[in-house]
Amino acid sequence: MFTFSFWVLAIWFVINVIWMWFKLSDQKLQKTFAWINVVALIWGFWAYNSSVQVGGIATWFNVMNYVNIIVALLQFYFGYRKLDK
Repeated sequence: MFTFSFWVLAIWFVINVIWMWFKLSDQKLQKTFAWINVVALIWGFWAYNSSVQVGGIATWFNVMNYVNIIVALLQFYFGYRKLDK
């Protein structure tokens, strides 16, 4: 469970960050990704704290969870900011 969760969340994280930076002006997409990140964060912290930690990926799993908080905050900012048009 721990390793599976790590790799699913790691793949999501990479796709999410790449897509986020190419679509900064798409507020609807930013909001959607931000809320998906909230679910990913809940899942990530739950998996990290409740599963048996395996090998050397435990530290990276925790780092990825905290960096994902920053990404989610950026996405909420870009998604809910007021654009002057």
